[in-house]
Amino acid sequence: MTTDPVELLTTTRSVRKRLDLARPVDRATVEDCLRIGFQAPNGSNLQLYDWVLVDQPDIRAAIAEIYRRGLADQLALSAASTDPSPYPDTDAQKRISASVSHLIEHLHEVPILVIPTVSGRLEDASIFEQASRWGSILPAVWNFMLALRTRGLGSAWTTLHLYREKEMAELLDIPYDEVTQAGLFPVAYTLGTTFKPANRSLSEQHVHWNHW
Repeated sequence: MTTDPVELLTTTRSVRKRLDLARPVDRATVEDCLRIGFQAPNGSNLQLYDWVLVDQPDIRAAIAEIYRRGLADQLALSAASTDPSPYPDTDAQKRISASVSHLIEHLHEVPILVIPTVSGRLEDASIFEQASRWGSILPAVWNFMLALRTRGLGSAWTTLHLYREKEMAELLDIPYDEVTQAGLFPVAYTLGTTFKPANRSLSEQHVHWNHW
């Protein structure tokens, strides 16, 4: 575990293969991390979000099935698309793909699954409205993920189930017409607590001063 701010910010990673599927996670620990998430800045300080946490095994299994159907939807769209794949055929990308596949296979075994929602439907929203809503949930989620790390827990921001967002809403009694789901976050203790900074050397090519 780490509490040094710079180390925390530079080594908190998406965790999939290194989630400990056998170790229970206490509800109170996750709720403490959520309270830290709630401290994040958000639009007009209105906290226009809600969080659904699932630890019941049969519901986790149903969530995992919806998630896998979302993957099938994505693969079908990719197969029908004439656009080139945005993912490079590199060893690093193959490792990420293997990690994603591992999570898909074991999602139902993850001790707690978290789905945050933000108020309103965004399909027909203006760019201003979308940015305002996402800007109200993203900082809270990142705070939550950082808080998890300080307690030896890990997670990853996943979105495949959003192809089947309405199905997930029906399963979890989420008011689909009133809120938008922001993702699905598997929460578990990590296998080991040491993580390294990622190679972000190419990021400096995307820094622009005064004009593009």
